[in-house]
Amino acid sequence: MTLDQLRPYLSRFLDPFVSGFDRIGLTPNGVSVLAFVMAIFAATAFTLGGRADPVWYVVAAVLVFLNGWLDVIDGALAREQGVASAGGDLLDHVLDRYADIVVIFGIAAGVENYFLGFLAVTGVVMTSYLGTQAQAVGLERVYGGLVGRADRLAIIGVVGVLAYPISGTYGGLTLVGWLLVFLAVVGHVTALQRFAHSWSALE
Repeated sequence: MTLDQLRPYLSRFLDPFVSGFDRIGLTPNGVSVLAFVMAIFAATAFTLGGRADPVWYVVAAVLVFLNGWLDVIDGALAREQGVASAGGDLLDHVLDRYADIVVIFGIAAGVENYFLGFLAVTGVVMTSYLGTQAQAVGLERVYGGLVGRADRLAIIGVVGVLAYPISGTYGGLTLVGWLLVFLAVVGHVTALQRFAHSWSALE
């Protein structure tokens, strides 16, 4: 089970935040945009963590967690305000994909390993694509597989926190460099798992 599948059980924890955003007049689309802004800041912090001061990795971790939290809240806010729509869902998914790309680019730029960044970002994008493509062929959206988006953000955040005190290289890569390897491997494995699941359901 991936963390994405736990979203329906988070409602009682979201209520105070949803109510707060509703009171200040923020729209679900506004929350989606705010989440994307957090991703941009996180990418910048990851780059600074690799090139300037490792303390920026902790800042990046906090911003990644904020991105993930806001990504959960926007849908709940849409339901609370009664404005859930296909357009809002589209915007949310588009910004999520751009957020994934931006964050991984920031990580790759920080460790100056763009090849690993390419492998990681293609794995992440294909994971998300296969999850939603199932809907396009008449199935339910697929959240299963080795690692979903929520899991991925949680892992990136945890590694960001650990990268501050844990310096040095291991097998030629820093901890953040190994994060890119992890994202590349599990991204493509998860994408293939989702493809296999959808293919089997269509037979």
